[in-house]
Amino acid sequence: MNLKAARTIGLFTLILMLGTSSAYAKPVQKNRQYYEERGEIVWEVPTHDKLIALTFDDGPDPVQTPQILALLKQYQAKGTFFVLGKWAEKYPELIVQEQQEGHEVANHTYAHTYAVRSTVQDKYTQDMTAAEQSIIDAGVQRPLLFRPPGGFYNDMVIEAAKRKGYTIVLWSWHQDTRDWASPGVTAITSKVLKNARNGDIVLFHDKVEGKSQTADALKIILPKLQQEGYRFVTVSDLLAVKAKEAAKDGVSSLKQQQ
Repeated sequence: MNLKAARTIGLFTLILMLGTSSAYAKPVQKNRQYYEERGEIVWEVPTHDKLIALTFDDGPDPVQTPQILALLKQYQAKGTFFVLGKWAEKYPELIVQEQQEGHEVANHTYAHTYAVRSTVQDKYTQDMTAAEQSIIDAGVQRPLLFRPPGGFYNDMVIEAAKRKGYTIVLWSWHQDTRDWASPGVTAITSKVLKNARNGDIVLFHDKVEGKSQTADALKIILPKLQQEGYRFVTVSDLLAVKAKEAAKDGVSSLKQQQ
C-alpha cells in the first residue's frame, strides 16, 4: 500500500469514528440540574441556618393580602410577594404596605401570562415590563426577582429575564402547598410542616378564587415553625445569606490548603 492510499484510508477512518461518536453523543438535558448549576433558576437555597422563605403569588387581593400581612407582622415574619401588574395598578396601597412592612415585592407578569411554545420573547418581555412599571408606579422599588406563572419556563423566559436583570425564582418541589386548589387547611399545613428544611422556598397564594384557606393554614404554620427555631426571610435575604456562607466556606477551604 502506498503512502497516499494509507493517508486516504486513515482520513476515512477518522471521519467515520467522529461521525459515530457524534451519533451516539447524548443531547444536553435542560432539566433542573442544568439550569440550577448555571445559576439561571432558583428552586431553593439550602443554608446552614434555619431560614425559610415564604412566597405569595397572584396578588394583591383586597381581602386575602391584608389578612396574610397581619399574620406575618404578628410573627415578625418576612415574605416575598410575586405580584401581578394588573392588581398592582388596582391596589397600589397594598404594594406600598408590603414594602413598608419589610416584605419583598417581585414580578409575576402583568396578567399571569404563561410561557408556551408559541409565546414570542418580545411579547413576554412587554408583559414583564408592564408588570414592573405597575409596581414602580405604585410607589415602591423596582423588583429584582421574577417568577413565571405556573412555573413554566424555557430558554426564551430565561433570556427575557436576563435582559431585564431579573433572577428567576421558583419554589422547593416539596413545598408546593397547592393552596390555590383549596385542598383543606390540614393538607396545606401538613405539606409545609412535614417537609420543612433549611433554605426552603414555600409556595403560597395571596389571591385564591373563592374562599382562601391560606391565612388559616398560616395561623398554624407560623408559630409551629418558630417553635422549631425557623426564621422567615425574603428570598433576596436568603440568597444573601447563602452568598456569605459560600464566601466563608471558600475562605476556610483556602486556609486548609495552605
